[in-house]
Amino acid sequence: MDVNFSDKVPPHSIEAEQAVLGSVLLNWESFSEVISKLRPESFYSVQNQLIYAALQKLFTQNITGDSLSLINELTKENNLEKAGGPAYIASLTNEVPSSSNIEVYAKIVIDRFERRELIRISSDMRSTSFELNTPSENLIENAEKKIFALAEKNENTVIHAANDIMIKEIGLIEARYRSKNQFTGIPTGFAKLDTYTSGFQNSELIIIGARPSIGKTALALSMMQYIAVEKHIPCGFFSLEMPYEAIGMRILAQEARVNMSKIRSGMLKREDVTKIQNAAGRWFEAPLYVVDTPNMRLIDLRAMARRMVTKHDVKIIFIDYIGLITTEDSSKATYDQVAEISKSLKALARELQIPIVALSQVARDAEGEEPKLNQIRGSGAVEQDADVVMFLHRDRLKEETAAQDAKIILAKQRNGATGDIKIMFIPSYSKFENAQQDDEG
Repeated sequence: MDVNFSDKVPPHSIEAEQAVLGSVLLNWESFSEVISKLRPESFYSVQNQLIYAALQKLFTQNITGDSLSLINELTKENNLEKAGGPAYIASLTNEVPSSSNIEVYAKIVIDRFERRELIRISSDMRSTSFELNTPSENLIENAEKKIFALAEKNENTVIHAANDIMIKEIGLIEARYRSKNQFTGIPTGFAKLDTYTSGFQNSELIIIGARPSIGKTALALSMMQYIAVEKHIPCGFFSLEMPYEAIGMRILAQEARVNMSKIRSGMLKREDVTKIQNAAGRWFEAPLYVVDTPNMRLIDLRAMARRMVTKHDVKIIFIDYIGLITTEDSSKATYDQVAEISKSLKALARELQIPIVALSQVARDAEGEEPKLNQIRGSGAVEQDADVVMFLHRDRLKEETAAQDAKIILAKQRNGATGDIKIMFIPSYSKFENAQQDDEG
């Protein structure tokens, strides 16, 4: 049965709103406890919205907010009468049971605001769902975007005391000591790289850069094979360049060690088919989750990454590649778009508390030479935001059939050493492996 909500008053608490404003006017220092959590639109009353906005402005101007300075600010903006006038402002301090409870009052204001926003979003969804010229998947994406944006608005910033930090760190160190685990992060299967990094660490943004057609995707898939198949650690893979069928073919070629051109053509021997079937069996049980949307929007990637972690307990995400992510504002300069993307991916890694590995092209002037940090394509912000930057380098040979020497150049590591790692590339099934001298490293 449909329920008519049109005659219902949206959720709000004028008393809590007045208590927040009155607490700030009574104790200006208490404003710092709520200013990062509340915005003018968090308030239902227009009067209270105007007063809170004026208090924010005083805060940014480093002016102590009291009734007199508030009235002066509202007068300058011609908003004094709209905000209820001097009598209403004077009454606010009389409505506060205790200014020390300002966070409690703020939580009530936030709760009512979020409920109003959910009602508004639901109403919008209901209206747009009747527009049959809009694809349903677009409506769902837009709804997800709004819901996640609402969730992000009220993420609280927590200040951690030194004693809390030390208790947690000692606990982690003791756990590592007891387990005697060589790596604190997710191992890649490349022995020397794992020795340098101790595995890919939670909350870190890792960039793998290379010239086109050098093997960025092959390296990522080689790492994923070890993580998902050997270690059975759930992986997410965003393939923005290749469809999932192509990823599947590469995975099988690597795992079965069968020439990829033979798989494409079907010119296989019986033993090749057996190898492929066995490889498929091993991957069948692997916790790998692939999204193959081309030119994926940043907002959608973030939403899908959250779902991977929530639904599939994904512990690491690979993105192939960063240059194919699109932002909401395509009119921005390329530099600004890439900067927005890298900053957002770093924030996402911290939010989800997993490593995010993003592939990136390097400038074409790096052809024939070892790539450098300033050659990451698109933006110096990528280098700045990344915790780890590594480059894949090998010579581009005319006959790419035999195994070739290759190198991972660990150019930046925020919390560790840098250096070069020798590896091997096997072109026939597009796989990277440890160099022989590193097998026991």
